Amino acid sequence: MALKRWTPRQNMERFFHDLFDESMSGGISRRFPSLRALTQLGETSPAVDMYDNKNEIVVKAEVPGVDKNNISISLSDNMLTIKGETKKEEETKEGDYYYSERSYGSFMRVLNLPAKVNEKKIKASFKDGILEIHMPKAAESQSKDIKVEVK
Repeated sequence: MALKRWTPRQNMERFFHDLFDESMSGGISRRFPSLRALTQLGETSPAVDMYDNKNEIVVKAEVPGVDKNNISISLSDNMLTIKGETKKEEETKEGDYYYSERSYGSFMRVLNLPAKVNEKKIKASFKDGILEIHMPKAAESQSKDIKVEVK
């Protein structure tokens, strides 16, 4: 038996896509237009990785196609906020669209940090559509090794 990695975000996106798909009999999103926004939840916030690198917390966020000048990062009450905007290219008037799946507009992601960080030493870099934020832990948040004597 093969093991399959659990991907809750993808499973939830698939669930909403299936639930609100226009081709579904009855067309739930046609009957409840205000619920249509739920299908776009995955498109309005970037996917992130956050990990503890002993003395710092590192966050990597996927923001492809976003200009670095259209990204802002803020920290308040141990909550990291990443905001940005993707601008729509000039619309093509020639021919019919077969697909139009790329999303445009503002996005935001708020992350609750697992430890206090030194706000003055936060560094961010942006390369190839990946935003990388390094946040050194505050002195009181850094782990300390304690030797336990066994008798």
